[in-house]
Amino acid sequence: MLKNSIKNGIKKGLETTWMLGKIIVPVYFFVTFLKHTPAIDWIARLFEPLMQFFHLPGEAAIVLVLGNVLNLYAAIGAMKAMSLSPLQVTILAIMLSFSHSLFMETAITQKLGMKLSNVLIIRMGLALIAGLAVSRVGVLLW
Repeated sequence: MLKNSIKNGIKKGLETTWMLGKIIVPVYFFVTFLKHTPAIDWIARLFEPLMQFFHLPGEAAIVLVLGNVLNLYAAIGAMKAMSLSPLQVTILAIMLSFSHSLFMETAITQKLGMKLSNVLIIRMGLALIAGLAVSRVGVLLW
């Protein structure tokens, strides 16, 4: 019985690692590749004014887009490829805790009878408010 539990645990662990790796590793390489092209500088300059509100670099917009459009694992892969401070990672993580996988989860909430606009306003609004609050408090404490 213990042997079967260990065997099943290892199997499930490897399956989960493979599933997450299929998302995180390609995103990591894609963002790393972008860092060696002019594209990342262009993205950073474009989003720098908005990201400054959250004390984040412009390229952090990539993390937010990937997390909101795809999923948290894609955002993690992008974060890993960037040189972010612990505070910046914390700000992004808290923002994405409110507004991740928007397409998938919004579709689910619609099936539950919730109004699309309400769901998006609440989730994105909370992400923005939390990001602003944590960035302000974090800058004071760090």
